[in-house]
Amino acid sequence: MTVPPRLRRTLVRLRRDIAFLAAGVTLHLVPLALHFWLVMLLLGTVLDPDPETPVVLAFTLPLLIVAGWGLTEPQRWRFRALCGVELPRLRFKEVKRQFGYNLLIGPLLGVLEFLLLALLLAALAASLVLVWVWLVPWQWRVDHRGYTTTAAYLTVAGLLALAAVPPLATGLVRLEILVGRAVLGVSRSDELARRVEDLTESRAGAVDAADAERRRIERDLHDGAQQRLVSLALNLGLAKATLTDLPPEAQQVIDAAHREAKDAIEELNNLVRGLHPAVLDELGLDAALSGLAARAPLPVRLRVDLPPGLPQRAAPAIEAVAYFVASEALTNIAKHAREATRAEVTVTRLGEILRVVIADDGVGGADPSKGSGLKGLAQRVRSVDGTFRMSSPVGGPTMMSVELPCPM
Repeated sequence: MTVPPRLRRTLVRLRRDIAFLAAGVTLHLVPLALHFWLVMLLLGTVLDPDPETPVVLAFTLPLLIVAGWGLTEPQRWRFRALCGVELPRLRFKEVKRQFGYNLLIGPLLGVLEFLLLALLLAALAASLVLVWVWLVPWQWRVDHRGYTTTAAYLTVAGLLALAAVPPLATGLVRLEILVGRAVLGVSRSDELARRVEDLTESRAGAVDAADAERRRIERDLHDGAQQRLVSLALNLGLAKATLTDLPPEAQQVIDAAHREAKDAIEELNNLVRGLHPAVLDELGLDAALSGLAARAPLPVRLRVDLPPGLPQRAAPAIEAVAYFVASEALTNIAKHAREATRAEVTVTRLGEILRVVIADDGVGGADPSKGSGLKGLAQRVRSVDGTFRMSSPVGGPTMMSVELPCPM
């Protein structure tokens, strides 16, 4: 006989719900039994003092505490294995919620589970009354006239109760899932905190990956394209020096190509230094910024103040951001700061903050909302949880302040 799919799904769901509720009876009624035992002990102590009662009470209270905390993990298994609901592992500081569920809410749910299972057993027994009656001896049926009507009523009542069990079981399971998620689940604030932690870790990984990619590009440019350009410039210079019998037009072409090659090498050197200079890894931020200030087209006063007793080197990603900010700021000053005659770069370490301040004496008027370069600087700083501030009133001076996290 083939069972209809809908009936088969109902039976499967009913079996799962009953198993879930039956497992819950044990876990929920154990604290209820301890509650009852504790109440009886306290009443006995008040009504009929017994010298042994404090000793029994001393053993009962630890059992109640262990039940309030230790039953959380079996509850998580019950939800996961029987309902497919994953409850997060609560930390020890959330013990109040665990006690509230296991010692207060759980026993109430256990009573409902027990009543539903009792209804199921009673309904099964009542629906089979006619079968039980036909199994008793014939003489009993002769002596008890009218049993058929009573048995029929009981059978109908049992069948109606059986029909009510599946929706009641489903409703109780849904109620337990809602309560379990609300009490044993992660609170909204904790969930947001964990998401922030995950996002912070993923962003840190992305920043490290981007920094590693920049270093790879710098290495490839230095070892590949830059070496080819140097070789090209040397060959052109050699041709310019040795091929003196060429026509003037050809010599002009070689001379122009030689100049272009040298300019390309210089631009590539600037690009490589802007990506991630090797001196930053080898000697640190002070040396890298010193080279940057020396190459600037205007006088730059550099001051790097790292107090003694603190780690002299920040994280590589933090140093890279600080160098990038200083490099881009000096480039912007040279290109866009009108009438600027000098600049100042100050790097200080204040506890767990690395502060970089770049100032110039130009006429000001810089607006971060209008320039993509300044927006890029701000985004680069925020990528490592830093803060970016800029003050550039009309008439000057202009000051850019960047604070980068630098945990000890």
